[in-house]
Parts: sequence; structure tokens; C-alpha cells
Amino acid sequence: MAKSGITLNGLKIVIMLGMLVIILAGIRFAVDIVVPFILALFIAVVLNPVVNLLVRWRVPRGLAITLLISFIIMLAVLLLASLGTSLNELARTLPQYRSSLVVPLENLEPWLQRFGIEVSVNELVKYIDPNAAMTLVTALLTQLTNAMSSIFLLLLTVVFMLFEVPQLPAKLQQMMMRPLEGMAAIQKAIDSVSHYLVLKTAISFVTGLVAWGMLAALDVRFAFIWGLLAFALNYIPNIGSVLAAIPPILQVLVFGSFYDALVVLAGYLAINMVFGNILEPRIMGRGLGLSTLVVFLSLIFWGWLLGPVGMLLSVPLTIIVKIGLEHTEGGQSIAVLLSDLSKK
Repeated sequence: MAKSGITLNGLKIVIMLGMLVIILAGIRFAVDIVVPFILALFIAVVLNPVVNLLVRWRVPRGLAITLLISFIIMLAVLLLASLGTSLNELARTLPQYRSSLVVPLENLEPWLQRFGIEVSVNELVKYIDPNAAMTLVTALLTQLTNAMSSIFLLLLTVVFMLFEVPQLPAKLQQMMMRPLEGMAAIQKAIDSVSHYLVLKTAISFVTGLVAWGMLAALDVRFAFIWGLLAFALNYIPNIGSVLAAIPPILQVLVFGSFYDALVVLAGYLAINMVFGNILEPRIMGRGLGLSTLVVFLSLIFWGWLLGPVGMLLSVPLTIIVKIGLEHTEGGQSIAVLLSDLSKK
């Protein structure tokens, strides 16, 4: 009997793993459909508290949603127009990079030779092709032009989701075998994700604004692009702020001096120290309930499964999975592995 029980449990595990592989393969195959839906869902989660606040101020829900979406559309149009102008200027500037790189490389050559590294500046310059960078920027401009239609469809999905929110609890309760426990788990997931996303958005906005101001004060070109990049990449845990600092530092190193690059590096280190290591942990409270290793591994996993959007939303997606496992039979042990017990 014991052997049959072990065999039955093993068979269940194999079946569950097989189902998981099929589900993940299906998500990967349908990523073009799944990603906009997930993104719209998280945007709706962030915007719903604002809509509820307007409703409490006796603004009709339909009017509140219309006002909020109209504001977001105007903001997106202004943002995309400014970004398009900056990218056009960047495309015109790219051919200068090849000639500007010669001086830093010539200064670097004797320093490398002291360590026995033989480098020919003329040979290195041959491999620097500004046309490849211009092709990349041109592709970005083309995608930016096409982004308006995608943003419109995304916001339209968000609008329908926001209108559906008042009816959603009753529908979910009818679907569940144990409505009270199920709704408690869903509410916990929504509260955790909305708390994280709202605070992370506010911190990322201030981080991008400060980075933009710092670079503008140091007279670094394309400060708006690098500030916007700092805002977007700050959603990526652990490595986002590091990735955001690389392009402006390289630009200053090419067009300026080594000292100027050190000043920009020190500025980004200060921003990361204040916002990433001091301000964000205090505002977030006790933490996400996820271990540092799990946060990093979730970044890799969701990035592989959903692409860049998966990397941006890796933490809230993992929070949802963890809460779902906590309220599932047999999933508590896996939820414990995902948890950060040091913060309990």
C-alpha cells in the first residue's frame, strides 16, 4: 500500500509538471497577446484606486475614468513627442561618435601597454560602425511612431477593465468553490501588487526626474532620454539602475573627459544610494516578502517568458504566484521557499 501511495504521488507530480510545461509553452507562444493583457491589467490595478478616490468625491465613475484616461493620453502624446525629438537629435549626432572615440582611445592606449596589452587605435576604430547605431535609432523611431496605436488599444483595454471592476467580485464569488478564502486571497494579491506598483511608480518617477536634473545641470546631452531611461529601468529590480547609468556615462566618456564621467558616475551612485537603498526600503515597509535570490531569479524567468515587460513586472508577478501558492493545497511549501523569513 505504501508503494502504491508513493507511486500515486509521483504520478501526480509528473502530471502537474507536464501541465506546467504545457501552460508555459502556451504563454510563450501567445506572448504577443498575453503581454498587452497583463500590462493592461497592472495599469488598471494602479489606476483603480485613483478612480475610486474620484468616485468618493462624488464624481460619476464613467466621468472619472474618462478624465483619468484623457489625462494619460495627453501626457503620453507630449512624452512621445519629446522623446521623438530627442531621438532625432541623437540620430544626427551618432556619426560624430566615431571621430570622438579616437581621442579617448589614444589616451587609453599607453595605459594598456603598461600592463602588456597591445592595442591599435586605428584597428579598433575600424570596428566602430555608427551606421549600426543609426539603424537602431531609426528602428526605435519607427516603433515610436507605431506605438500610438498600441497605446490606444492598451488604454482601451484598461478602460473596459476599470468599468468591469464593480461587477468583478460577484462574478468571482460565483466561480469559486470557497468564496470567502478565494476572495481574501485575491484581495491580498491586489493590495500587495497595487501597493508595490504605486510606490514603485512614484519612486521611479522621482528617480528619473532627479537623474534628468543632474544630467541637465552637468550639461550632458540627451538628458531627457537618460532620465526617461532611469524611470523605466528602475522597475527592474537589482540591475535596472545599473543599466540606466551605462549609456550616459559612456556618452560623457566619449564627448567629455574621464573626470566628467566620474562625476556622472558619482551622481548615479548617490541617486541609487538615496532612492534604492535608503528611501525605497523605508517606503515599502517590511518588504515584499520575497527573498533577494527569488527576486533575481524571477527577473530572469519572467524576462525569458514575457520579454522586457516580464522583467519590468517580475516582482508583482512573483508576488501573485506566491500568494496563490499560499492558498493552494500543496503549494505552501513552495511559497515558503519564495519567502524572505528574515523579515518576519
